[in-house]
Amino acid sequence: MNKATFLSIIICLLGFSMTSHTFLAQSQSKTEIEKSLDSYFYNLRHRLDVLEKKIDDVLWFERVGDIAHVDKVFLAGAPPRGHENAKTLQEQNPVKFWSYVFIPKDIDPGKKYPLIVLPHGGVHGDFNTYYTHIIREMMAQQYIVVAPEYRGSTGYGRLTYELIDYGGLENDDVDISRQFMIDNYSIVDKDRVGIVGWSHGGMIALMNIFENPRNYKCAFAGVPVSDLVSRMGYKRPSYEDFFSASYHIGDQVHENIDEYRRRSPVYHAHKLNTPLLIHANTNDEDVHVLEVENLINRLKALNKTFEYEIFQDIPGGHSFDRMDHRQGREIRFGIYKFLEKHLNPPVKFRNLREMEKAAYRYY
Repeated sequence: MNKATFLSIIICLLGFSMTSHTFLAQSQSKTEIEKSLDSYFYNLRHRLDVLEKKIDDVLWFERVGDIAHVDKVFLAGAPPRGHENAKTLQEQNPVKFWSYVFIPKDIDPGKKYPLIVLPHGGVHGDFNTYYTHIIREMMAQQYIVVAPEYRGSTGYGRLTYELIDYGGLENDDVDISRQFMIDNYSIVDKDRVGIVGWSHGGMIALMNIFENPRNYKCAFAGVPVSDLVSRMGYKRPSYEDFFSASYHIGDQVHENIDEYRRRSPVYHAHKLNTPLLIHANTNDEDVHVLEVENLINRLKALNKTFEYEIFQDIPGGHSFDRMDHRQGREIRFGIYKFLEKHLNPPVKFRNLREMEKAAYRYY
């Protein structure tokens, strides 16, 4: 479908919507009509997100299919928050979600390989081909990767979107994906599992090693959301709306500060017992470096052993070590060397050139 055709469809939908609501004008106030239109376009947005997700799923095969077996598995997590008082089966039953699975094509099915759990970032984000080069780099080292689309992810309709539980049961969904891989893939080494994430995914990585230290040999948290209390103080009001929504926390931070603390890694730092690497960037426009420093300083105060680096104004801001520029590639090479120490992948990059060839094919 080309762009012109797509725009024509949207225009037709808009025309249909306006026509179908014209007759309401005689009996309804403008406010009621506006509410009806808002609901219509809110639902339409979710349907378009589903379409975009399906297109991106096809792109995964085109971008990594030459080196990886790509699959998508359907899993069940804990019932949603408030299920104890739910009145319908849908509200009481376990939450269903998808996880991507990437398996290197050149592995020996008779051997065991390390597993990387790779939760995506973003409030209502999703795992997409933005991570293409990272997946190619991991496949080249013969890591198996599972990337969970935990509750609240975009691309699966309104119901999944509104199941968001930021800093809560989403962490359990991610760990369930890890356990699924161990239980169902004989090629996965349960004793060599790492968790890697950036931004919100970095926060999930932290929360999982704090709550499930025996499940992970190491973790990398890139520009991780670290303190929701301080975060709400420097983000725009529209950002806080994601959390105070009626289907989410339901309160603003000043109304229920303990709930926001419960969902923040900095308040769980005393639980760290897993090898950890943290990255931050001084020109990060999303997760401010001061928020990450808050976590780093807390870990230091607790005399915890971990590694970290605060980079100075690397181009790309929040995405600096996921960028394709030379600096981004060099930093990722360092991340893989950290993971290598703890997970012992079968293939180890001897130099940056090998990593670049794996990710970009013709470098």
